[in-house]
Amino acid sequence: MSPRPHTGLDPRPVARPRPGPDDLRRTFEAVPPRTGDGEGSFADSWWGRAWVAALESLSMDEGRLSRGRAYADSGKVAAITVTPGRVVAYVHGSRPRPYRCELRLRPLADPDWDTFLDAVAARPGHLAALLTKEMPHSLADTAAEAGIGLLPAGDLDPVCSCPDHGWPCKHVAALCYQMARLLDADPFVLLLLRGRGERELLEELGRRNAAHSARERPTAPATPSVPAREALAQRYLPPLPAPLPVLPHPAQPPSYPSLPRARDPLALDHLATDAAARAHALLTTGADPLAGLTPWQDAVRLAASRPTAGLTATTRALYRELAYATGRTTTDLARAVAAWRQGGADGLAVLETPWDPPAGPFDRARPALAAAGFPRFQPRRNHLTHPGGTLQLRFGHDGRWYGYESEPGEDDWWPRATPDADPVSALMELSGG
Repeated sequence: MSPRPHTGLDPRPVARPRPGPDDLRRTFEAVPPRTGDGEGSFADSWWGRAWVAALESLSMDEGRLSRGRAYADSGKVAAITVTPGRVVAYVHGSRPRPYRCELRLRPLADPDWDTFLDAVAARPGHLAALLTKEMPHSLADTAAEAGIGLLPAGDLDPVCSCPDHGWPCKHVAALCYQMARLLDADPFVLLLLRGRGERELLEELGRRNAAHSARERPTAPATPSVPAREALAQRYLPPLPAPLPVLPHPAQPPSYPSLPRARDPLALDHLATDAAARAHALLTTGADPLAGLTPWQDAVRLAASRPTAGLTATTRALYRELAYATGRTTTDLARAVAAWRQGGADGLAVLETPWDPPAGPFDRARPALAAAGFPRFQPRRNHLTHPGGTLQLRFGHDGRWYGYESEPGEDDWWPRATPDADPVSALMELSGG
């Protein structure tokens, strides 16, 4: 997953948490004043910006919000303590004694946590994102579809000891803006505010992820073994024969008979054919064409080389084996195979790695689509999504546009059609126009 961009004028110091008595209380040291002109955003991540939007939706007084930003910029917010359902900090105002500010947010009920944790555990990508302090849109969308709101939506309740009865006052606004910076650096702060600590969440997610993987794990076949004393016994080994001349093309592998409790012979044939092709390329060119692939990319490549006319029993068995070996689900593998067939390793990168394109072709795509008579597409990272929510174009590092489709009302995107350097042509092929 690509790092979040920084929009400020200089790197911002992030408050460091002090050691707490348990996993349900985190205290962050006061953040020093920001340098520069203070025009940079308080949050770079989408969830940090959503927190700021929730704050600003509480108030119709732009003046109080502006003074709150200035207070946060100038370092008037002291140490911040986060516990389930509550954020507390002292904010220095115009009087010598600071004001006690508090933000209250309703913790999630246990059934909501069960639903949320099951959704995260079922998607290894969600768990991987949380471990890198990211919160993908799809995770929040999955929670929202189950009726679980992670981000504030009208339930953010501010309290301050100052005499100002604004809703919120400038002191609470300053605390909210400073909280956005903490959330930007660590989404687990938001999850703690909703009721669960990081250590508890990671332990529970690990347990549920293991249980989910076990349900999809194929039955391990019995493998014949050789006693160690026989394998390591000293014996005379004749010298190796001279190498045979290299054939002009890879030979066909031998036939593998179907034996009781043995590996699937067609799967062995497939792996042997693939190994023969790689060995032949290595002998004739001195280079392995697949040496740069990760285990996951190689698993996707192997699965994608199977016939495309339906999933046979052999292909399904291969999918289960490859998915289990790489810690993914068969659905993850099937989606990745569709991306590989769409554009090889570049297509797989487009599926799995959102990024922020520089100014250029991506910016010109929306006017080009509008000129061709298409409705206004919604941009996000390197994605352009049809307002109807069923078609999407993704811009790859190779300069091509990749078409994706989803069922109406679902965030379940699958690669479709052939990528094209022209967004209009890519969309025409995707939509069958």
